[in-house]
Amino acid sequence: MSLIPYALTRPFLFGMDPESAHELTMNMLAKGQNTPLQCAWSQPLVNDPVELAGLKFPNRVGMAAGLDKNARCIDALAAMGFGFVEVGTVTPRPQSGNPKPRMFRIPQKNALINRLGFNNEGLEAFIANVRRSRARAQGKSMLLGLNIGKNAATPIEEANNDYLLALDGVYPHADYVTVNISSPNTKNLRALQSDEALDGLLSAIAERREQLASQHGRRVPVFVKIAPDLDEEQVGVIATTLQRHGMDGVIATNTTISREAVKGLPHAEETGGLSGAPVLAASNQVIRQLRSALGSRFPIIGVGGIMSGADAVSKIRAGADVVQIYSGLIYRGPVLVHEAAQAIRLEGAL
Repeated sequence: MSLIPYALTRPFLFGMDPESAHELTMNMLAKGQNTPLQCAWSQPLVNDPVELAGLKFPNRVGMAAGLDKNARCIDALAAMGFGFVEVGTVTPRPQSGNPKPRMFRIPQKNALINRLGFNNEGLEAFIANVRRSRARAQGKSMLLGLNIGKNAATPIEEANNDYLLALDGVYPHADYVTVNISSPNTKNLRALQSDEALDGLLSAIAERREQLASQHGRRVPVFVKIAPDLDEEQVGVIATTLQRHGMDGVIATNTTISREAVKGLPHAEETGGLSGAPVLAASNQVIRQLRSALGSRFPIIGVGGIMSGADAVSKIRAGADVVQIYSGLIYRGPVLVHEAAQAIRLEGAL
């Protein structure tokens, strides 16, 4: 287990503005990775391998995109015992995101609201950071996912161009690529989940992926990340479109725009995506609908609301093959990674 219990550091971090605490933590992880300081958060890897989309995941618990937008802390996150780490969302050009304040805690519900807006240093800096990471170069089995999006200034009608530029850049460095079309914090982005727009985007992605596979001599799996705020008919349309264009998997789900679970609490009406415990049920419902629509073999990564080992198992029971955490790491610390991986391994043994 990690040398310093997170319970000792959380009060200090939660006494700060959420984004300041986030930046401080990421800076500490970036500076401490691959040094003796890494003992403060390192944990043993739970061995629970599974093959998915042609990739061998060393265990079923991953880091969700959004925490490490610029790929600065890949090695630090790998040391926490994740079987896979996803970084980004990266956009082709740097952008500052939405005005501050843009992150809010709702501790009564183990929840967060953010409207960051794909703030990142751009594709060039992102790839440079990925290339500097040592985790895979040192022969570790952890997988790396690279999450791509569009710039806010790019009209939605030209979104495909941004995704293709980003795909070209990340493809040689990724174990898998995630196409993020579900953040609520980039204007009109979720419109890409609609039938016609999704069909056009995934057609372009599939065509470019085949070109890149030929160019680089390997076929990198492509996953698509969707929202929890979809009805069963919309989920069915997405499932059909994913299969038609040969996508390798789906990540369900991103943050929600619903406020039902936090109504009346401080910050509940802030604009942005709600994550954490309140998303668990909605995310699991989408996972169940996807599994029903996609059949038993199509890869599903479940994310949203995992605060315990039991929550992680609930996603596996809903139909996910592997899971990711984000807000749970902020509320529980690295111990959640080991707890969730152990619980899923035990579930598989029953």
